Amino acid sequence: MKAWGVVWDAFNAPMFSLGEDPVTPLSLIVLVVIFTVTWFVAGRVRWALEDQIGQRVEEIPEALLHVVGNLARYTIILVGWFIGLQSVGFQLDAVLVIFGALGVGMGFGLQNIANNFVSGVILLVERPIKVGDVISVAGELGTVERVGIRATTLRKFDQTQAIVPNGDLISSVVNNWTLDDRRVRVDFVVGVAYGSDTRLVERLIREAVTEHELVLDDPEPRIFFFEFGDSSLNFRVLAYVADISERFSTLSDLHFTIDESFREHDIEIPFPQRDLHVRSIDEDVAFRHGPTDSS
Repeated sequence: MKAWGVVWDAFNAPMFSLGEDPVTPLSLIVLVVIFTVTWFVAGRVRWALEDQIGQRVEEIPEALLHVVGNLARYTIILVGWFIGLQSVGFQLDAVLVIFGALGVGMGFGLQNIANNFVSGVILLVERPIKVGDVISVAGELGTVERVGIRATTLRKFDQTQAIVPNGDLISSVVNNWTLDDRRVRVDFVVGVAYGSDTRLVERLIREAVTEHELVLDDPEPRIFFFEFGDSSLNFRVLAYVADISERFSTLSDLHFTIDESFREHDIEIPFPQRDLHVRSIDEDVAFRHGPTDSS
């Protein structure tokens, strides 16, 4: 019992004070336990909201569950940390002083952190982008995997991940390929040699596009003879597919089909050509700048 009393006294020995009550080793252990439990509970609540409820109630959009899960997680963490700090005698007036100091710090050196935090809240509430959207921002193109409170994670098509600060998503132009629906346009140019039968070219391209199983009938595919190029007659092709994931495979299929069709009908796809014009040189100039005979 004496040894236990010594241990108990050691755990309750004052170390320093953050308010009226002194901070002891025991109170620090309690603080760590509260922080750990809070972090675990917040994660489980978010998991329950996003995964469990989402599986049972299919009518609720996944993006809405993601927003609710994030907000619930951060709220639980904030409340738990506040309770933990109170347990070690950390008074509310001290919290206000620290927040005031943080505010001054943000004004001088934490603008980006504050900007990203506020931008994250805006993204979670307004949802201009959501999990599963395909977006391009700051030269990065990929699928949104996670919208965090500080940054958003993109899964690019080469399977690498890009971490984009939320401030960039609010302050810069973001192309959201799937904001309203996942339809996307296939847009490319085909050039043929001068002298080709342009009506035949237009018909062959239209057949290749309309016969492809993934090309939508509505909106209707369009083919335009839009330019007399430097070395080719250029046709622009516009068509739509139902999902952005089918865009590149459809584009590749159309290229193969059009190339095979042109070969069957002896239609040439030219390479860039340039005409070189050589002017005659004055004899006096050629004599002055030509090689000299030293003999």
